[in-house]
Amino acid sequence: MIRALKRWDNLLLVGLTSALLVGGCNHQESDKDVMAKVNGYKILRSEVDKAYQRQTAGAPQKPLLEQDRSMRLQLLQQLVSLQLYLQKAEKLGVMATDEEVESRVSQVKAPYTKEEFAKKLQDMGYTEAEYREELRHRATIEKLFNKEIGSKVTISDADIQTFYNQNKAQFNVIEPQFILAHIYVSALPNVPSASTPGKAENETQAYEKIKMILNRLDSGEEFGELATKYSEDPDTAPNGGALQPLPESALKERDTATRDAILKLKANQYSDIIKITNPATQKVLGYRIVKLIGKEPAGQRNLSDPNVQQFIRTQLRNNREQLLRQAYDEVVRDGAEIHNYYADQILKDAGQK
Repeated sequence: MIRALKRWDNLLLVGLTSALLVGGCNHQESDKDVMAKVNGYKILRSEVDKAYQRQTAGAPQKPLLEQDRSMRLQLLQQLVSLQLYLQKAEKLGVMATDEEVESRVSQVKAPYTKEEFAKKLQDMGYTEAEYREELRHRATIEKLFNKEIGSKVTISDADIQTFYNQNKAQFNVIEPQFILAHIYVSALPNVPSASTPGKAENETQAYEKIKMILNRLDSGEEFGELATKYSEDPDTAPNGGALQPLPESALKERDTATRDAILKLKANQYSDIIKITNPATQKVLGYRIVKLIGKEPAGQRNLSDPNVQQFIRTQLRNNREQLLRQAYDEVVRDGAEIHNYYADQILKDAGQK
């Protein structure tokens, strides 16, 4: 049985929201400086440049011209979407409050001294004002989606029963499964999915961060809460680190360190720090802590099983939210006046070759 994870796909691209700070001023810009307009709001070249620099920082080689333009076009499209969401949120009165922003900032700052936090921001190319504004935009858009999409999704008992009846074979487990969660910290720099200053940029920082997390676990803090706050696995962190159930046979295919750690655990126990390396080069990729939530026997899972019900409810909610999100994006764009001058320029340049 596969556990679905709730998340907003493509909600934010790293660094884009803080780039909106640049365009918000709209100083004496020339026509060449304006790459797009959204209901009269000008998205400037400097905004796209800043997002582009963050996205390509540390890249081993400079992109080709076509790759460069394609990336800038995608970034610009993301900025257009973000501006549409922010304008909609302002109209509906669901902007993030100062208190909500401060709460998020405090969570990010918690593991670091003032100097360490400032260094993290500098390494990522942020000022503190830019980062605070990015958190404000993220919180605002989450509130917008919760109001406009999440609040409109309801899953009834009849819906769950119907899904189970139509997919009963899916809940027949042919071999025992390990139910796991993990907290992962990457030792690689510039991982796009890790957008907070808590992102480790090298092996030393990664080990320091995972050691801090282990110490807090040993002090009695809840595993899922720490995973949500600090794990750098974007697919599992929002769900408290929960992984897809691992069949017993698949455990043999895991790296030796992780496999040995899991086999030593009893239900609700977590491992020590596990080093993850590239088997070919032995380069350290990151560190993880794994928790064994339990082990499920083989056999048919009945609808009376709370885990089955929760899986179905999550699956149905994700499907419906995804559909509503697609429709919402279309409606928001249909009601907006958008001019993408950069796209026009790309087509114009192609016609002159």
